[in-house]
Amino acid sequence: MDESTPRPVDRGAPDRLLVVAAHPDDIEFCVSGTVLHWIERGTEATYCIVTDGGAGGYDEQLPRQAMADLRRAEQVHSAKLSGVRDVRFLGYPDGLVEPDPALRRDLCRVIRETRPDRVIIPSPEINWARIADTHPDHRSVGEAALRAIYPEARNPFAYPTLLRDEGLDPWTVDETWLMTGPRPNQYMDVTGFFERKVEGLRLHTSQTAHLDDLTGLLREWLTEHATAAGLPPGRLAEAFQVVRTT
Repeated sequence: MDESTPRPVDRGAPDRLLVVAAHPDDIEFCVSGTVLHWIERGTEATYCIVTDGGAGGYDEQLPRQAMADLRRAEQVHSAKLSGVRDVRFLGYPDGLVEPDPALRRDLCRVIRETRPDRVIIPSPEINWARIADTHPDHRSVGEAALRAIYPEARNPFAYPTLLRDEGLDPWTVDETWLMTGPRPNQYMDVTGFFERKVEGLRLHTSQTAHLDDLTGLLREWLTEHATAAGLPPGRLAEAFQVVRTT
């Protein structure tokens, strides 16, 4: 591992964590091992899922609203398995997300309500290394969330009805962790949480039942991250780009 390799650094577990994702199952695919690690160390976590997930799945006979309802239930069940009971759904149409003021206001509201020390969001940049990471919903949610974090959630003059009518005081997030981005600078060793990560993802049956080797697929991805981090053979890691937002 040369001096330019980002090393796994223990930044400590946040007291309060908010994870913003575009779709049900994004968290379990990308960052649930890290969330499990922090929850074991006392973190209080909230999930915010932006879309209804209605464009997902592989059953063409299932009505789209039924798919959205199913994916919501899967997400709640999977989050509960990880120890997360505060799961919020914004209900935006799957595949049509734009980082417009309405979405930014909704995310600003969640940030001010939950007052997190650390937020995990999708990267607004394209990661060409993996096709799933180019999904336009991910980038739109990432851009909207980043703009909600800075400058809007901390600015009392942004979306003034949040303060005036809802009593939501401004809030400054200390750190923002970007997932699925092209330039990670932080790796989390999640080897000890891998089986629970797989178990939580399997609960998203509508999205994973068709995968013949889900465990192997996840192990391959996390091994790539661990190798990039310079971890010993056999270790597994999740990757992030950390941005200080204070």
